Parts: sequence; structure tokens; C-alpha cells
Amino acid sequence: MKRLRSGYTTGACAAAAAKAATLCLLTKDLQPRVEIPFPQGGRVTFAVHMAALAGPYTAVASIIKDAGDDPDVTNGAEIEALIRVIETGKDRIRILGGPGVGIVTKPGLPVQVGEPAINPMPKKMIKKAVEEAISEAACANKEAFSIEVTISVPDGERLAEHTLNRRLGILGGISILGTTGIVRPISAEAWTATIKASMDVARAAGLSEVALSTGRTSEAVLEAELGLPEEAYVMMGDYLEFSLLEARAHGFSRLHLGCMWAKLVKAAMGIPQTHVRHGVLEIGGMVSFLKDLGLKDSDKFYNANTAREIYWRLKEAGEKEIICLVCKRAKAFAEGVAGIPVSVYLIDSGEVAERA
Repeated sequence: MKRLRSGYTTGACAAAAAKAATLCLLTKDLQPRVEIPFPQGGRVTFAVHMAALAGPYTAVASIIKDAGDDPDVTNGAEIEALIRVIETGKDRIRILGGPGVGIVTKPGLPVQVGEPAINPMPKKMIKKAVEEAISEAACANKEAFSIEVTISVPDGERLAEHTLNRRLGILGGISILGTTGIVRPISAEAWTATIKASMDVARAAGLSEVALSTGRTSEAVLEAELGLPEEAYVMMGDYLEFSLLEARAHGFSRLHLGCMWAKLVKAAMGIPQTHVRHGVLEIGGMVSFLKDLGLKDSDKFYNANTAREIYWRLKEAGEKEIICLVCKRAKAFAEGVAGIPVSVYLIDSGEVAERA
């Protein structure tokens, strides 16, 4: 099996662009590559996509984000840093957001409302990279000036349409993110961080209940069914147990859980992570589980090809009670983990087919 390649976060790319721009301004030398330190140790070299002087006290540089083999919407995006020398002020290095970087409009995130969506660790990386550039440039009067860094993403507003930023209250562009500087393929860290951030926003909005869904189809059905505020909907993907524990930690008083049949059966069977790579839901195991619930003539189900086919056969056989029992078992598992009341919704063909 091919080993998947890791890549770099928008925060790391912003830091590298800031260092390249600072070196360009202070040395008048256009560096083809720059090296920056990473939070957990080690250093990484980035190819500079573009660097140029933009005036006597201004320079700009950019890095093309390489997310490795992670299916990241910002893979290939240009992350740009505009550096401007200003008179010594309160902050030696001031970081601003430019076009394509979103603005935070809702509380509950690591960034204050009204500020650009540049998270704390990327800010630290940017400052460290700029400080290194100033040191490497050997400026004699480096204490006499400050640096203003403006991070921009030329295509950021369009890219943000394919993220959950609007749901989180980040408008006008993408976020500059990353706690380690590294993007690992199909990153669990990215998913769980988004789940946690979504719940932070929901709590900050004063909500007492949230709706968890495994995907956009299930979420759309819950939106129509529940009519809760936008901040209440949390896309959990396959991270069922993590989401239930986070809901408990956030102090919500009620949960709504919407998913399709295969994911619902996994929940009923007490499987904490519903992605196939964490445990294929074998037909034999599912039928045995349904048999324990009271399924009659279970032998007729063992030759089904998929979990969904089993669901169709249950409906055709009039086994509504078995379907209801699966929902109830999923509810019991979810309530046992979350420690609060959970309403379960089985989603099928764009509607709620059963609930518990």
C-alpha cells in the first residue's frame, strides 16, 4: 500500500511567506527558498512562489500550499504575506488579515469577534519566522522599527465556500490554521478540531442542544425537521464517540443524532468510530445482531450485498419493529456515552424514516 504523504498547514505557509517577504525587504535579495522552525521542533524548507519589493518600505511574498495527500480544499492555494516597516509601536510584529482571510463574527472561537481568522499558533509561527528574518538580515537598527504583516489568500473567498467557515461565523475567506504546522492525510485532527470549534460556537451562542449528523444529506434533513439555529448543527463525520463526549464536556442538555442506516447500525452495535477503515460492518455480524434483536427468518438476509440492501429487505418484509429496535439501541449507546438525552433519526431518501 502506498504511504500517504503529509503536507503543511495554511499557518506554516503564512509563516514561510512572511519570512520570505521580510528577507526580501531587508536584504533586497529574492530568496528562492526559506526555512522556518516548527512548533514541535525541527525545521522545514519552503519553495518561494513569488517575492518582490512593493515600495521602499514594503515587500510581498507567497507560498503555494502543499497539503500532501490530504483532500484539503486549500491544497494549491497561494498564501501571501505583505510586509511593511512602520515606526516602532506597541507591537514589534503586528499581524493583520487581508483579502481572502475570513473575519470572525461569532464568539466561541480561539480568535476574538472582529479579528481576522488567524489562529494563535499560526500567529506565533509568523512572528517567529519574521524575527528570524530580521536576525538573519543583520539589521543594525532593528530596534528602531516594527513590522506589519498582512496575510492574504487571493482565492480565499471562493475556497471558503467549500468549508464550514460560514457556519462557524467566519466570513469573507478561509482560516489560517494549524497547531503543528503539518497536515496529515485524511487528518483526524482537522475533523475533531472542527467538531470542537462548532460546539464552542454553539455554546457561545447560548444554545443548550445541538444536532449531530454524519454528512450534508443527513444534516439537511435535520435542519428541515428541527428548525434549530444555524449554530446548532455539527457535522461529525464518522467521529461518533468523540462528538458524544465533546457534547458532554460542553454541557449541552440535549442531542439530536441523524444518520443513515449503515452508520446507525454501527452506533446500535456500540462501534465508536463509524468509518469503514475502523471496522468493516460485515453482513454476517449485522444479521447476527439483528437476529439477537428478534429478526425472524434471519437466514434469508445473509446473502445481502450491503447494509443498505438489508434495510430494504427489512422494509419489504414488514420488519418495522426491528428497525425501531436498532434506533433504540443507537439511542441507548449515544445516551450512555454523552450522559444526556439523545433523539435519534434514521435518514432515508431525504427524510426521517424512523426515530427514537
